[in-house]
Amino acid sequence: MWPRLPPRAREEGSRAALIAAGSTIIVVGLILWIILTSEAWPAVQKQFFSWFHFKESFPDVLRGFWLDVKMFIVAEILILSFALVLAMIRSLRGPAFFPLRAIVVTYIDIIRGIPMLLLILLLGFGVPALQLQGVPTSRLFWGVAALVISYSAYTAEVYRAGIESVHESQRMSARSIGLTQVQALRFVIVPQAIRNVIPALLNGFVSLQKDVALVFVLGVREGLREADIYNARTFNYTSYVVAAVLFLLISVPVARFTDWYTERDRRRRQAMST
Repeated sequence: MWPRLPPRAREEGSRAALIAAGSTIIVVGLILWIILTSEAWPAVQKQFFSWFHFKESFPDVLRGFWLDVKMFIVAEILILSFALVLAMIRSLRGPAFFPLRAIVVTYIDIIRGIPMLLLILLLGFGVPALQLQGVPTSRLFWGVAALVISYSAYTAEVYRAGIESVHESQRMSARSIGLTQVQALRFVIVPQAIRNVIPALLNGFVSLQKDVALVFVLGVREGLREADIYNARTFNYTSYVVAAVLFLLISVPVARFTDWYTERDRRRRQAMST
């Protein structure tokens, strides 16, 4: 339970909250006044914020957005799992594991050097064009695969940072009781490492939620693609605003949760260190 603040501290906190609220209202009001009094605003409002086009495009964009959500959930599960395996392999020690470490390091370096959009295009159009027997030809499949491949390289480094943050004595203690390197990582090091990097993983969670829309370049009819189709048919950009609103409804709460968790984790660490 948090200690009760003295009256003076509560008074200063209330005053600071009022000042923050007042300054926010003034700034937002000023921005709205500048925009709404602009001579070009009526044309912009008609082109980007038409209520008629908002209602007309919403069902199709929403249907495509659900595909974005499904891609995001599947990709996130695969990324967290695959990246953890990569990080554990890279954290193995000893000359016997050098070939595995070299493969993982090479993979991470190459994938992090390729722009995600380029990787989506290469896999989404290139692999199906090969027409290899037994290999999926779905552009949706390869779009999600590109997201998993790209994000797993970055997430593996997040995991590795967490593994290296665990004190060396933990590894030595695990080995002293007869655990192998893999067992020590699995049962001792990794559980502690994951707790250390949850805030960073949550930030990747927010980024992936937006980047799934990049799959639209393959012609997959997700939310952004549906908005693009509506725009091509009506020459009105309101459908893009619909897509932006839907993505914000997911990303903003996740971002706020990430900040809350990060702050709570910071306070927990301070409490443990005192």
